[in-house]
Amino acid sequence: QVQLVESGGGLVQPGGSLRLSCKASGTILTIMAWYRQAPGQQRELVARITRGGSTNYRDSVKGRFTISRDNTKNTVYLQMNSLKPEDTAVYYCYVEPGNWGQGTQVTVSS
Repeated sequence: QVQLVESGGGLVQPGGSLRLSCKASGTILTIMAWYRQAPGQQRELVARITRGGSTNYRDSVKGRFTISRDNTKNTVYLQMNSLKPEDTAVYYCYVEPGNWGQGTQVTVSS
């Protein structure tokens, strides 16, 4: 089983930026992704990236968020810019198949 350690969440004002990191315990050959879950909402995919660097984003974050990965460090990142209050959620790192991080809170508020 893959162990995932996330970091980088916090409180930021609207329009601000945060960078999330997620380090895996071993070599990851599969898709890495970020999900988020707001209170009372279902967990939703934010962005995903293949080992080769192909990416997909949910429409609401396109142009604002960037997912990347460093295969030499077994780490996936999520750069979040122009943050909005509706981005407030717990963000989870995910590695196929079925490995989840503990979650990190992102709060966007003035």
